Amino acid sequence: MRRTFILINNDIRRNCWEYIKTCPDDYKVTIAPMTRSSGQNEKFHALCGDLEKSNILFCGKKRNLEDWKAILVSGHAKATKMENELVVGIEGEIVAMRESTASMSVARSSSLIEYTMAYCQINGVKNNG
Repeated sequence: MRRTFILINNDIRRNCWEYIKTCPDDYKVTIAPMTRSSGQNEKFHALCGDLEKSNILFCGKKRNLEDWKAILVSGHAKATKMENELVVGIEGEIVAMRESTASMSVARSSSLIEYTMAYCQINGVKNNG
């Protein structure tokens, strides 16, 4: 028995509250901001794919989709004044600690997409995504 309520008005809040009151013990209630949509996820990955297919070199070499994802998420975090942290990993490697795109809010994901589209435009990459 699983239900999701998207809190967009007081009627839905009331329905949610009434539903919670009927739930048995040992149930969990989580209230959290909406996370990115599947459409936003698809758009961001398509943009990263556009960059992968382009002739742009980053730090002297072509990058794949996952590389572009990491580069853009890191750049977006810095541009939006989020803290970036580099740590020494288990094998002595440098690890960039970054936010997860899966847990981004809808607004944060929109901001990342806008940032990525601007990067593409500045670098002459056609957006097919």
